[in-house]
Amino acid sequence: MCGIVGYIGKQKATPILINGLLSLEYRGYDSSGLAVIENNSIAILKDKGRVSNLEELTKNCELTSHIGIAHTRWATHGKPSKENAHPHLDNSEQFVVVHNGIIENYHELREFLTQKGYHFLSQTDTEVIPNLIHYYYSNGIADEDPFLRAVKSAVDDLKGSYAIEVISKLYPDKMIVVRKDSPLVIGKGNGENFVASDIPAILSYTKDFYLLDDNEYAVLSADTIHFYDNTLSEHSKAIKNIEWDATAAEKNGYEDYMLKEIYEQPNAIRETIGSHFTLGEKCSFDDLSIEKDYLSTINKIFIVACGTAMHAGLVGKNAMEKLCHIPTEVDIASEFRYRDPIIDEKTLCIYISQSGETADTIAALKLAKSKGAKTLAVSNVIGSSITREADYTIYTHAGPEIAVASTKAYTSQVVLMVILAIYFAETLNSCDTSELESLKSDILDLPSKLEAVLDETRTIERFAKKIYTEHDMYFLGRGSDYYVAMEGSLKLKEISYIHSEAYAAGELKHGPIALIENGVTVISILTNPNLVEKCISNIQEVITRGAKTLVITNQKLHNVHFDFVVNIPETNSFISPILSVVPLQLLSYYIAKNKGLDVDKPRNLAKSVTVE
Repeated sequence: MCGIVGYIGKQKATPILINGLLSLEYRGYDSSGLAVIENNSIAILKDKGRVSNLEELTKNCELTSHIGIAHTRWATHGKPSKENAHPHLDNSEQFVVVHNGIIENYHELREFLTQKGYHFLSQTDTEVIPNLIHYYYSNGIADEDPFLRAVKSAVDDLKGSYAIEVISKLYPDKMIVVRKDSPLVIGKGNGENFVASDIPAILSYTKDFYLLDDNEYAVLSADTIHFYDNTLSEHSKAIKNIEWDATAAEKNGYEDYMLKEIYEQPNAIRETIGSHFTLGEKCSFDDLSIEKDYLSTINKIFIVACGTAMHAGLVGKNAMEKLCHIPTEVDIASEFRYRDPIIDEKTLCIYISQSGETADTIAALKLAKSKGAKTLAVSNVIGSSITREADYTIYTHAGPEIAVASTKAYTSQVVLMVILAIYFAETLNSCDTSELESLKSDILDLPSKLEAVLDETRTIERFAKKIYTEHDMYFLGRGSDYYVAMEGSLKLKEISYIHSEAYAAGELKHGPIALIENGVTVISILTNPNLVEKCISNIQEVITRGAKTLVITNQKLHNVHFDFVVNIPETNSFISPILSVVPLQLLSYYIAKNKGLDVDKPRNLAKSVTVE
């Protein structure tokens, strides 16, 4: 949701800003813009639509500046338009700002500034920020750094979430940034420095990063970076080296990022399994020191997440309860904090977020900590906000995921949650050792089995071509297959814009079967051997009402006929969702491609939802 890029150094800023915005397109946006300091004034270019529109505008200008800020906007306050696009100037045209997040009290600030003689050109909440900076700068007391002091005074007035970049024609060699509840990273170069809302935007320029904390300011020049806390006391900060390969954020010959990331899943699983275990040895997490004495006191686990990550959490719940015998609930993060959950020091709360910046999930984590619970983050991004808030953190190693619809992050989350359940079970001695060793063996075989699934996609392609014009579809499953059905339904909605619903198959006759009519498509997942007969019975009910059927199964089915069957390898039921979800990811992909849609950047969606 929105993206920020900044550059200060010795190169021309504009090409670097454009390249960074192109790298952030996956975050979701409706307009873009940039500002540079050119010939002692601020030059701004911005437009509705794709970054390519902005890039065309730059071709008609000779911009030589070595300092600039840029932004992709997803409309919250004010419709998508050139006027509402960032960057935004103050009335004196001395200060210019880009901002991610939401200023909750902007009405009051706008009214205050209007009374002081300021006027506004946009409908955005952001435009109050440069005008507040100007107000405090022009009315401030003497200070050794009046620019920083004015920014600090303006930020003190803001309520909400923000990541802010500011430059000024009065200080053409300086950039100021600050964040609260919205991600911002600084990349350190040689005689140049970079700013971005996400690491991939500047990963091709540097692998050395500073990760800003909440209420932390940074003042950048080409050669220096100074950090300040909320009282403007200067402090030092550790640098982190990010080992992601910049080419991992490129398509590498694939038509779309989503397809590339689907095919990267075997390697993402291998990397996530990593060195957590070998056969005959207990699981280990280098950075996780949860002892038996603590685990033995836990009487409940909450797994909290949003969207796809929540579906991964449902699979994790199954493993936690059956292997560890600890009651486990899965909650939608946006609901969790508002229902006054029963949490105390005997509760462990696990939070799953690919980006580590999901606003609802971070807010739910803070709530749990305030009630005395221990918190554990599961993220794909080292140093992200959620990992710095949580008591414990474990990482998936999926690499950058660019497509908005999550694929490899989901399967990596599932396998990591199951490994975590094994780790807890071994610590508690709550499960038979031979059962755990068998599960470990199956986990180690997952990458090769995933490759086998990806080698056989013809059935999925044919089925997609047959149904891509439909308007409604239904997904059925029982047990963990139902969780896969939920994820498959979400993928279809996200990138094909087809209405779909997932139902627990046993609930079909309690209402949803009224929706089944001749020609409707029903997709079923069938991997649990204990539920085969009951699932087949449920599927027969829709067939008799004229439904077309696709069945994804690892079972040997006899004396039954379905329109299309996708066979996947057998594996342990705890991890079967990793194999059964891949055909559904591909089905959504091929349906969207048949419809001519942009699978990487579906409408109205953003990769990282950093506001509530």
